[in-house]
This record gives sequence, C-alpha cells and structure tokens, in this order.
Amino acid sequence: MSYVPPPGLPIVDAMTPAVLVLAGPVTRDEVAGLCDEAQVRLEASGTGVLVCDVGGLGPPGLGVVDLLARLQLAARRAGGRIRLRDADPALHALLDLVGLRFEVEGEPEEREPALSVEEEVEPGEPAV
Repeated sequence: MSYVPPPGLPIVDAMTPAVLVLAGPVTRDEVAGLCDEAQVRLEASGTGVLVCDVGGLGPPGLGVVDLLARLQLAARRAGGRIRLRDADPALHALLDLVGLRFEVEGEPEEREPALSVEEEVEPGEPAV
C-alpha cells in the first residue's frame, strides 16, 4: 500500500489563525494593499482572527496607529478581528492614548474586576 500525504503543512490545522508580518516603516501607499491582504487572509483562514506581527514596524507613531486602525476595520468588514503579536510597550501606550483597544497575544483576556465581599450588618450597627 502507498500513502500520499495531504498537501500543506501537517502541523497547521483549521484553527490556526493566519499571520500577517508587518515590516516597517509602512508608507501610506502600502496601507490599502495591506488591508486587502488582511481581508484575503482572514477569509482564507476561516478562524475569524488575523495575527499581525508588529515587531518589525519600528518605533510607533501615528502612521502605525492609522495602519492598525485600518487593518482592524478591514478585518471587521471580513467578519473577523486582528490580534497583535510582539507589540512594543510604547505601542500599547500610544494605542491607549488614542483610545484603540486590540487583543494582544500572550496577554490574558480583559475581564470584569472581581466583586468585593461585603459582610452583612445588623440594623443599627455601625458600618465597619
């Protein structure tokens, strides 16, 4: 008997998100092409998540913020979202400053803060 292996990488399954490696600096002319590439990769992956490796973008600036905002918009139009990989702490600070939130690989998901425990007090007793 002979066995023909299936095409593609054997370690990649249907749940592995697509990865878009961003190497900078990215010019304004390249943004539209990257957005198109993001939509194509999202639709092909079927996972709804596109991982954007931003480690090679260099120092963060408003151009990077614009690029990431447009990529997120393109991903949402394709029915998905982007997740950042290898993001610089300065990029996190800049994104927070402009009010953009992105899922970041390696960080726990944001959850609601734990509720504090309150002791029951009998009527007439002072609060502690």
